[in-house]
Amino acid sequence: MPESETEPRVSGIAEADRPRSGRSGGLWRRTAAVAAAALCALSVAVAVRPALAADNPYQRGPDPTPASVGASRGTFATAQVSVPAGNGFGGGVIYYPTDTSQGRFGAVAVVPGYTATWAAEGAWMGPWLASFGFVVIGIDTNSRNDWDTARGTQLLAALDYLTQRSSVRDRVDASRAAVMGHSMGGGGAIYAALQRPSLKTTVGLAPFSASQTLNNMRVPTMLLAGQNDGTTTPASIRNYYGQVPSGVEKAYLELTGAGHGFPTSNNPTMMRNVIPWLKIFVDSDTRYTQFLCPLSNTNGIRSYESTCPLVPSPVPTDPPTSAPPTSTPPTTPPPTTPPPTTPAPGGPCAASYRTVNSWSGGFQGEVTVRAGGAPINGWTVRWTLGGGQSISQVWNGTLSTSGSTATVRNAPYNGSLPASGSTTFGFIANGSPSAPTLTCASP
Repeated sequence: MPESETEPRVSGIAEADRPRSGRSGGLWRRTAAVAAAALCALSVAVAVRPALAADNPYQRGPDPTPASVGASRGTFATAQVSVPAGNGFGGGVIYYPTDTSQGRFGAVAVVPGYTATWAAEGAWMGPWLASFGFVVIGIDTNSRNDWDTARGTQLLAALDYLTQRSSVRDRVDASRAAVMGHSMGGGGAIYAALQRPSLKTTVGLAPFSASQTLNNMRVPTMLLAGQNDGTTTPASIRNYYGQVPSGVEKAYLELTGAGHGFPTSNNPTMMRNVIPWLKIFVDSDTRYTQFLCPLSNTNGIRSYESTCPLVPSPVPTDPPTSAPPTSTPPTTPPPTTPPPTTPAPGGPCAASYRTVNSWSGGFQGEVTVRAGGAPINGWTVRWTLGGGQSISQVWNGTLSTSGSTATVRNAPYNGSLPASGSTTFGFIANGSPSAPTLTCASP
C-alpha cells in the first residue's frame, strides 16, 4: 500500500516592493507625476504579459505556484468518455479539459501494471492530470498478462486512437504526446518511447523493463522508485536511469517509505513532481522548472537526481493557431478521419509516405492510406526497402517482409474506409530514410 502523504509545503510569497518616500514640498506636483508614472507602468505590464505568453503557444493555465502544483486539481474543468476495446488495446477512459478557448492540449497515455485494470489502479490520476491541461487516455490491456513490449505497443495504439479517431481528437495536439505506466506498464512506457522517438517524454512508475535496456533512449525520461519496493527495487531503477545516454534529459525520484503500489491510489508526492515534468516536456513550459531544478519540495522524497536545467524541445516558430471547435464531442467516434477535399485516387486506394523523425541509424515513417471513390473493406500497402533498411516496429497495421519487399495490411479496426476516407499507420526502421514508391490494393 502507498504511504500516507503530508500536505506539500508552501513557500512564502515575497512582499511587494514599496515606493520610497520623497522629500517634503511640491506634493501636488509630484502626485500628478506619480499617478502618470503608475498608469504608464500598468500599461506596460498589461502589454508585456500577453507577449510573454505568446512566446510559447503551448503554455496552458495560470502561472504555477507551490500550492497549485501540490493541489489535487488544476484550474481546468474536465469531462471523460469511455473507449471500447478493439482499437489495438483493451479499451479505457479518456479524460479531457472542457475549455476550448486555449487551443489544443498535449496527450498522455497511461497503462497499469501486470494483471491490473485501469479502474482499479490508475483511474484516480486521470481527472487529476486532465485538470492541469492534458488529454489523458488510461487503458486496459488486451490481456492482463501482457508483458512490457505488448503494453508499449498498446500505449502507441491508444495514442493513435486518441489523436486520430477518438471523439475528442480535435482537442488534442498529436505532435505533443507522452506515455506513462506502472510496473510492467512502466516497462511498456519505456518500450513505447524506444519505438517512437518522436514522443515528448516517458514516465516509468516503479517500472519493470524486462525486454529492453534504455541504452538507445532518445526521449526525456522520468523514473520513480519506492524506497521499500521489493518488486522493482530502487537499485534496479537507478540502473535504468544510468542506462539513459548522456545528452538525454532524465530524472530519478525515490519516494520515502513507499512500496511497489505507490502509484495505485491518490499520491500527492508523486503528482507534484510528475506534473511539472509533463508540463516542461509536453508543453515546453519552463515556468515549471522551478519545482524540479532544484527540487523545491523534498518532503516525502528520499533521493533525487536529474539533468537540470531540463531543457524542452524548441517551440516551432510558426505553430498551428487554430483552436478546436467549441461544440460538445459526440459520444461515439467515427471510424475514420473526415474525407479530404483533394480528389479521390483513381484506384481502390492510394498510399503516401512521410518521414516523421530520423536519427543516426534509424528513422520513423508514417503512411496515409486513402480510399478511392468507393468504400473499401481492407487494404494492403507494399514498397521496396532501400539498401540497409529494415523495419523493427509497425503500429496500426500488420507487417510482413519478403526479401526487400515490405507489406503492411490493415489492423482489424482500420480496414473499412468510406469513399475518400483515410487512415494512417506508422513504423520504426533501421537505416537512412528514403522516398519509397508505394502501391495500395484492396484488400
